[in-house]
Amino acid sequence: MLNFIWGAMIFLGVLVAVFTGKIPDLTGAALGSAQDAVNLCVKMLGIISMWTGLMSIAEKAGLIGALSEKMSPLLGFLFPDLPRKSKAVKYIATNFIANLLGIGWAATPAGIMAMQEMQKLNPKKDTATRSMCMFLIINMSSLQIVSVNIVAYRAEYLSRNPSEIIGPGLVTTLISTIVAVIFTKIFEKADAK
Repeated sequence: MLNFIWGAMIFLGVLVAVFTGKIPDLTGAALGSAQDAVNLCVKMLGIISMWTGLMSIAEKAGLIGALSEKMSPLLGFLFPDLPRKSKAVKYIATNFIANLLGIGWAATPAGIMAMQEMQKLNPKKDTATRSMCMFLIINMSSLQIVSVNIVAYRAEYLSRNPSEIIGPGLVTTLISTIVAVIFTKIFEKADAK
């Protein structure tokens, strides 16, 4: 559906440019935007590499394991049907830690591995478990202490204070995560009846 919407918007934009004589402006904007996108991707690659590398170092140094242990009561509450020592719990903790630090790029591989491990424990392979649903909903709510990628984008586009969004971002994502957990727990209880 989104492909249709975006395709229609592009088509309408080209039609308007044709009928208003703005084809040269459209071509210039398209080429300039493509160049800006490539430049931004190259610059962001360094930031992505740095934070992903730091997460890898933290994991190898045992920091992720230690933080996972500290998160054990919370993870037990959120995912009561997962065995405490399963690989899924370790990957969930890694994903949460990376998301809290605002480095979603480093969180994605751990999130995928967590879902794969939860699927291995799933007795009904064609139906998502409660833990899978909870994990997905918490990831969508995206609790972040520092949104590194947004701060980096703002710095790239010469914001006067790129980090001013940290406070509002923390409050917003905290509220969305709390609401997401409450919503999921209510539906879990309703489903159990």
